[in-house]
Amino acid sequence: MAVVTPGGLDPAGVATTKAPAASPATPIAGRRWDRAVLLFLGPTALLMLVFLIYPTIYTIALSFNRGRRGEFTEWVGLQHYIGLLNDKAFINLSTFPPSGAIWNNVLWAIFYTGFVIFLGLVVAVLASRVRYESIIKAVVFLPMAIAATALAIIWNFVYAPDPNIGLLNAILDPFTSGSISWLGSPALVNAALIAAGIWGSVGFATVILSAALKSIPGEVLEAARTDGANERQIFFRIILPMVSLPISVLAVTLLVNVIKLFDLIYVLTNGGPGVSSRVIAFTMYYESIPGGQFGRGAAITVVMLLLLIPIMAFNIRRFRSSKVV
Repeated sequence: MAVVTPGGLDPAGVATTKAPAASPATPIAGRRWDRAVLLFLGPTALLMLVFLIYPTIYTIALSFNRGRRGEFTEWVGLQHYIGLLNDKAFINLSTFPPSGAIWNNVLWAIFYTGFVIFLGLVVAVLASRVRYESIIKAVVFLPMAIAATALAIIWNFVYAPDPNIGLLNAILDPFTSGSISWLGSPALVNAALIAAGIWGSVGFATVILSAALKSIPGEVLEAARTDGANERQIFFRIILPMVSLPISVLAVTLLVNVIKLFDLIYVLTNGGPGVSSRVIAFTMYYESIPGGQFGRGAAITVVMLLLLIPIMAFNIRRFRSSKVV
């Protein structure tokens, strides 16, 4: 016979309706999750600390020191930075147009970045309308498969002043009274170097922008043509806005390459004639390695870092505010 309590409840029923005890699995799972985080992120954090954070702090500290042979010898405060502002080889605003390494980087940023994006977009759009698109893109991309040093050597032959060696002077020889020293003239050297850089990077821009163009739905373009839009209107009002994010990412990548540009300058001109073709990264190398002024070279590196920060901040903000097409 069942025993009923004064409240009318069966004790067995009361026992079965009790809340279950808290499972000890939750804290154990949390501890396992913490171990997994440390296992995966620990090596990455260690590598960043050793190869990124520590060198950055060391370089910034060294920029305030004389830094002979890369060692801390004598603290000089802002002396290196003040010296760079007064160094006409680094920046010279007393003439028009200005000159110096920073100005040469500005020229690279404007013309190299602009022409690479423009030509890459033109080739991508035109190649998408022919049968042999893959062959065209492979040919245009071929310079990207060449090492920068080899690319510089190729263009050294192109710009050679002897018409028997230099391709460009051989082509222009019937129309000019003498050979042109493309890499020996301060007025021409930066344009010649930028042209070589454009030739080596158009293929990269073409591949990136071609992939962006293929992500545009075909129905959108067909609807625009059905509504009477011509190809010019389709390009400027549909295609260009829809690939604006890939273009901005490509522009940031090219600008970063411009700021750290070194190998092409080193092989083709070694910063010459004189200091006409020096850029910031080459000046940093020249002051540090041949000159032995590591403190001054570290100050130039900090300038490069300060120039990169707003570019990367713009890129992050662009990603957060835009949708990838």
